[in-house]
This record gives sequence, structure tokens and C-alpha cells, in this order.
Amino acid sequence: MELDNQGLMSVIDKNARKKDHLFTHSIPKYMVRAFFSGMFLTIGTAIAVMVGDKGNHIDPSLGKFFYSFMFSWSLVMIIYMDAELGTSNMMYMTAGMHRRVVSPKRASQILLTCIVCNLVGGIISAWLISQTSTFQQLAGDHYLYTTVTAKLSKTTSQILAEGIFANIIVNTAIIASARMKDDAGKLFAIVFIVFIFAFLGFEHVIANFSSFAMAFFSNGGMIEGMSVLAVLKNWLFALIGNYVGGGLLIGLLYSWLNKGETVYFD
Repeated sequence: MELDNQGLMSVIDKNARKKDHLFTHSIPKYMVRAFFSGMFLTIGTAIAVMVGDKGNHIDPSLGKFFYSFMFSWSLVMIIYMDAELGTSNMMYMTAGMHRRVVSPKRASQILLTCIVCNLVGGIISAWLISQTSTFQQLAGDHYLYTTVTAKLSKTTSQILAEGIFANIIVNTAIIASARMKDDAGKLFAIVFIVFIFAFLGFEHVIANFSSFAMAFFSNGGMIEGMSVLAVLKNWLFALIGNYVGGGLLIGLLYSWLNKGETVYFD
């Protein structure tokens, strides 16, 4: 696991400028890359809930373990396919603004466009997945349904707290993989760091775009505990929590820690 000799801020600056350049020169291309993130998260969620359900049939304690391991590969696909993920852009754009690499206006435009296209990509991909034979006539207690129902039953404070930790973990995986040279190290870091938030059931707004839509389309309508208000509440407070965790606690604070004359830099 050899580390790249680039400092953390060099990596963040480089990626923030790259995203800004693409958005400036071709918004449609940027939107497609953001759409792909929603698609890859849907694919990762689909295999994860199926493997999780099979695990529960073996032993009720195995489903969550299998689900979490398989879900982690969603971020592997996103990173290696150079897709644009809203929750990682919370870190990049906030740090980019603080370091004056990206203007506040452009950072806001990029982040909003990314999240909306993640949503569209997740919903369309979830509908397509629901049309496959694997997702026809799922049992009422299928892992997909029970997981989504549990998410929708959480309180506002739970969603916020879990959203904060979810994006701290996701962006830790993003940073760790970006600073490693070899693919084996990157894969190890991504899979086992993301496993933490998936196993603990924390709230990631982009992943919830996919899982909620998949549950709705596979069931042919609302599942237990699902309503427009419940879905919007979860998405809103998960989004806020994710921004606090990834944008402020990782993006802003690490940018501040590396600002000025210091020999202690990341």
C-alpha cells in the first residue's frame, strides 16, 4: 500500500479544478458523469440487498454483514469509473471554496447539479432494475423492504447524526484511495472503510435515492412506513448531515488545518 507523495491539499485542489473545468466546458458531460454515480449506487445496492437477503436465510445475523460488504463495491465502481458523487463533492467543493480554487457560485452550481443528476440516475436505474426477473415479486420481508422501512422510521436527530458520520466515513475512503498508488491498497481501503457506515446503517442521501426508489418500484408502490413526507424528511436531513460531515468536518476543517505556514501538513 504505497502512498502517493502528493499532499492531501494537492489532491483536493487537483480534483476541484478538474471538476470545475469539466462543468465550465461541458455541463452535459458533467451531468452524465453524475448520472453514472446514481446508476452505480443502484447496481451496488441491488446486489447488496439480494446477497443480504440470502444471508438472512442462512442465519439472521449474516444478512447485514453480507449486505455491507457488497454495498462497499458501489464506491469502487464510482471511483474507478470517474463518476461524480454528490457526497464526495461536498468535501471537494467546500475545501475548494476555502482555498479559493473554486468560486462559491461555481461550487454551488456543481454540487446542486451533481446531487440532482445523482437523484435522476438513481431513480431511472432503480426503475430499470425493478423490471428485471430478479426483482419481480419480492417477498414482503425481503431485505430491501425491511432495510428501507427501518430507515424511514428514524427520528430527525438520528438521521442527522448518522448522516454526519456516513459522509465522514465515505470521504475518508475517498481521500485514502486518492493518496494510494497501487490498486490493491485502494480497493482494500475503499471496501473496508465504507463497510463501517454500511454495517452501522448510517444515512447516505445518494444511496437512499437508490434504495428508496428501488423499494418503491419493486413493490409496485409504497411499502410499509413509506410516504412522500417520510421520504423527503429522510433525504433532507440526510443531505444536511452529509454536508456537515463531508463538507464541514472533513473538507473545511482539513483545509483550515493545512492553511498557513506549518510543517504539520497532510
